[in-house]
Amino acid sequence: MFGWGVKSITVDELAEKLGKGKRLLIDVREPYEFSGGHVKGAVSIPLGKLAERLGKLDPQAETFVICQSGHRSAAAVRRLTRAGFEQVYSVKGGTSSWRGKLVK
Repeated sequence: MFGWGVKSITVDELAEKLGKGKRLLIDVREPYEFSGGHVKGAVSIPLGKLAERLGKLDPQAETFVICQSGHRSAAAVRRLTRAGFEQVYSVKGGTSSWRGKLVK
């Protein structure tokens, strides 16, 4: 956990987990940010649209949430946790800290 009281992982931990199989990675940045470059396999669900998309997400899936720096992803994790998601993590440092290639 880090400063916002949510479970979190580092970008290195995320890279390792993504390499081990199917995981849900949600990018909560705005569409123009996502199209500028995102982690391969991420699904774009802007933070403002998250509530309306909750019913289409699996609350049992291990879920990682990323944004630019970690602030919006922490807010998204709080919302998902309140909605019953138990295995949901914010990515510390977001795409700003991602060491791999961002795809467009």
